[in-house]
Amino acid sequence: MPTTKRLFIGVVAVIGAALLVFCGYVWLSLHWSYSKGERAGYMQKFSKKGWLCKTWEGELLLTTVPGAVPEKFEFTVRDDAVAQQLFANAGKRVVLTYAQHKGVPTSCFGDTEYFIEQVQVAQ
Repeated sequence: MPTTKRLFIGVVAVIGAALLVFCGYVWLSLHWSYSKGERAGYMQKFSKKGWLCKTWEGELLLTTVPGAVPEKFEFTVRDDAVAQQLFANAGKRVVLTYAQHKGVPTSCFGDTEYFIEQVQVAQ
């Protein structure tokens, strides 16, 4: 076997292995959550944005007591059905169930590390 052919096969094998490791890392970061929880508040902003990869991004205003300065909770929605629930309940107080995924490699999967899984209207 000529040396150039062996070198080519070696380079292709290294690139293939690196690609396989990267894909495994992306899968793991999207399917293994660091934390899970709920946040309640009023949805302030919700839109589909991005240049190449469009993702649903939003902001929830968290208020502890009336008159206090609200804290912003930025989130990402990957499921279109959940996005439609948020649109249907715009302006209402909602409870968002989220999973936090640390280390997601690009913004093609979302701008934040908080991914909304469920929406409930608060009473």
